[in-house]
Amino acid sequence: MDKKILIQGAKAIVTCDGSDNVFFDADILIDGKRIEKIGQGIPTEGVDEVIDARGKFVYPGLVNTHHHFFQTFVRNLKTIDYPNMTVPEWLDKIYRIFQRVDSDVIYYSSLTAFADLIKHGCTTAFDHQYCYTDKTGKSPVDRQMEAARMLGIRYHAGRGANTLPREEGSTIPEAMRETTDEFLSDCERLIDTYHDPSPYSMSQIVISPCQPMNSYKETFVESVKLARDKKVFMHTHLGEGENDVMLARYGKRTLDWCEEIGFQGPDVWYAHCWELSVPEFERMAKAGTGVSHCPAPAVLGGFPILPIKKLLERNVNVSLGVDGSATNDSSNLLDALRLSYVLQCYFSKERSGAPSSYDMLKIATVNGAKTLGRTDLGSLEKDKGADLFMIDGEALELTGTEHDPKNLIARVGVTGPVYMTMINGKVVYKDGLLLGVDERKLRMEGEKVCTDVLRIPCEAFHNLV
Repeated sequence: MDKKILIQGAKAIVTCDGSDNVFFDADILIDGKRIEKIGQGIPTEGVDEVIDARGKFVYPGLVNTHHHFFQTFVRNLKTIDYPNMTVPEWLDKIYRIFQRVDSDVIYYSSLTAFADLIKHGCTTAFDHQYCYTDKTGKSPVDRQMEAARMLGIRYHAGRGANTLPREEGSTIPEAMRETTDEFLSDCERLIDTYHDPSPYSMSQIVISPCQPMNSYKETFVESVKLARDKKVFMHTHLGEGENDVMLARYGKRTLDWCEEIGFQGPDVWYAHCWELSVPEFERMAKAGTGVSHCPAPAVLGGFPILPIKKLLERNVNVSLGVDGSATNDSSNLLDALRLSYVLQCYFSKERSGAPSSYDMLKIATVNGAKTLGRTDLGSLEKDKGADLFMIDGEALELTGTEHDPKNLIARVGVTGPVYMTMINGKVVYKDGLLLGVDERKLRMEGEKVCTDVLRIPCEAFHNLV
């Protein structure tokens, strides 16, 4: 039987709905997984639990549309310095470390990333999992699903792959390379096992070949066929420094290449895209293809920053991602939200103005849900999924900001842990604690795996080279 929960007396509820409603001194009635009603003075009759939200600001759960969980154990690593490298140069170095990843690294690094996301208001996470090594076998997404269930986060798994050998121009060690057939076969297995297209589902699969320059063309062609047959979404990296490689190899830029094989449309989104031109973005908008903006790696790598206002004006669906921790070192989507906003402000004069901080919040919520095809998520309104987070609006550091909760998050810079996170009608994090798990125990186990499998061997490898 579904449990009814009343979130009572919130200082403000920022809905991010189609009318941009904000409700002050209001309640949210939740029936099981869905929102039943928002308003003032909702009666408590028939309610199983009342959550006191006095003094709290309530927001829709954030939606992360690009990440690499396994890289969480390759962050803050002394042996790889990301700045001052091109993306292909960095990939050539980092993949030699990635090939050491095993199944336990996948599990504990995913738990670590999920915890960071949840504690900072993220309720739906997409991960681009392309690290399949001799040691992981085909287990990575299975281990990630295990971790997601433990912490209670909504998870969309991008089953990635790299199929082109190094001797044919890729940056992939042989221990990380798969054939197109084995990749597609595992995609089918994962779809049959985990993909749930029903409303409020907690797990879905996205077919996500890693990037065109590191895979055979047939990998992408066959991905399109399988995805359209199974009615699942597709994703890849695009426009992040690979165009010179693609021009030399195919005589065309990457977007042209993707358009030619049908890897585009409202069921497709790309990560990064800082190398694309405005006319190319207009073609993406016409096709309905989305883009996940990942501000941290662009800044750290010294790459161009997306002109988000121009993209929004051309109806490109822009969402927000943290990207992998090897190029970000953080899974904090609130931090990415703040960073993306201030970057747009910095470039506003030459880029025709910046989106508002509230626009950026909607990019991280409504647009993220749209990117993943989730019409049941992304805003706080009747019949949407009960995914939300709260911040303490009465904290001393927020004095003088309560008049405009819509713009508060990105503009003021609320980037620390939130007060509470609810996913699918269940509180999974509150007042500094993940509920239902022993964080200290999991951290100690994960630290040992990280040290034994990656840290010690990687330091030895660095000393050799």
